[in-house]
Amino acid sequence: MELKILMKSARSVTIELVDGGLYHTLEPYQLFLNDAPAKEATQVITSVFGLKPETDYTLVVKTLEGKEMARTTFTTAYEFVTVNVKDFGAKGDGVSDDTKFIQAAILSCPKNSRVLVPAGTYKITSLFLKSNLNLELAKGAELLADTERSSYPMLPALIESYDETDEYNLGTWEGNPLPMFAGIITGIEVENVLIYGEGTINGNASKENWWKNPKVMVGAFRPRLFFINHCNQITLQGVTCCNSPSWTLHPYFSNDLKFYNLTVKNPSDSPNTDGLDPESCKNVEIAGVKFSLGDDCIAVKSGKIYMGKKHKTPSENIHIRQCLMENGHGAVTIGSEMAGGVINLVVEDCLFSHTDRGLRIKTRRGRGKDAVIDNVIFKNIKMDHVMTPFVVNSFYFCDPDGKTSYVQSREKMPVDDRTPYIKSLIFEDIDAKNCHVAAAHFDGLPEQKIDEIVMRNVTVSYAKNPKCDVPAMSEGVEKCSLKGIFANNVKKLTLDHVTINGCVGEAVELLGVDELVQ
Repeated sequence: MELKILMKSARSVTIELVDGGLYHTLEPYQLFLNDAPAKEATQVITSVFGLKPETDYTLVVKTLEGKEMARTTFTTAYEFVTVNVKDFGAKGDGVSDDTKFIQAAILSCPKNSRVLVPAGTYKITSLFLKSNLNLELAKGAELLADTERSSYPMLPALIESYDETDEYNLGTWEGNPLPMFAGIITGIEVENVLIYGEGTINGNASKENWWKNPKVMVGAFRPRLFFINHCNQITLQGVTCCNSPSWTLHPYFSNDLKFYNLTVKNPSDSPNTDGLDPESCKNVEIAGVKFSLGDDCIAVKSGKIYMGKKHKTPSENIHIRQCLMENGHGAVTIGSEMAGGVINLVVEDCLFSHTDRGLRIKTRRGRGKDAVIDNVIFKNIKMDHVMTPFVVNSFYFCDPDGKTSYVQSREKMPVDDRTPYIKSLIFEDIDAKNCHVAAAHFDGLPEQKIDEIVMRNVTVSYAKNPKCDVPAMSEGVEKCSLKGIFANNVKKLTLDHVTINGCVGEAVELLGVDELVQ
């Protein structure tokens, strides 16, 4: 076993137990800190809390039978003081509004210190972060969001600059600058923030409040559970996020982000409750996170047409690993709001279970010439009951014009400023079992074909009682089950040790593939 320390603070540490397991370790282990039992670990990436600042620790990993597997040493960080929200008047009784008391604690906390939210249920609306903040949600602590719209501040969409040469964008909805309610946790132009612990952020959403008529803007669009805008060096560690009003974790034009050992859960029928949507973000690490929700588990975005064209800011250098994706529409999705492009996305060592799709790329004519997708790599992934493991859809019929002839036509259109571009996609060492609809559906634009798709060491097998559904949401794609690989408008397709068991008809259907390598 290899033992890695991913991060440490004054009060916590996140480690990686490299024993060959995907999300779960191959067997349970006991962790010891300075010879005292700390916890039993069953996840490859796990966190330990309740540590003391500026303290030397020896961490030992043993099997439950007592065999030592690995050890390491580390020293926790310095901490000046702890600011307890109850000292500022927070009740934690689940009835009183504790927003202003917790906000006062946050604003009063000095650098290199901790805001502590102890056990209790704290009713809140929006909390705003500040730079150089450590916020701990202790075990048994719950931030419970109010559901009264009038209690939430609104973030306006665009504020024109005084000299009328630029604009300030605060609010956003599905890739467009639009007014939104501030997130339950909101950060605007802050840096060096750590939110950690064994507590919960509960959006408290239901079909009686935020999920009722979810596409209708009432005052403003629905808040995110966690929203950061133009922030840097932000880390979330350990906490549980649930019942989000809309997208759960939404970093926006932010860089150097880490999401470790989280649990993100929303009901499987909750609308637009994506798990984690980095939008026009750079250098993002997502590791050891469990997703179970009602939409895409992770959706990488970079704005709809206006934001992508104006800011030309791709999402890039995103690394997703040792995660578990359950019950979502897509395990990892790109788009459809990706007009700024997505570059260098690596997904590895993950489990996908009972999602509609594994990889899902959603693009369409009109996204623009900056909507470039390149160097997307999926490797060492196991899927179970994923309906269609691989979907690349260049005719996604979103937006009011989504079903127009310009978007949906399979005839060649002129390549111009409206034409998106998909370059390199690589899928290696993937085992997908109990699939339902199709192994893969790759549909590129005739005028701008997908440059290259590589499938290497990929095995797909089907469920005994497969469901029938559409592999991709575009005009002319019919419901099916037990289909193989469909590839259309691809310059180069490599199928190296690809096995498809149990499909109906031809295992591979190629239309407009310039070069096939087997």
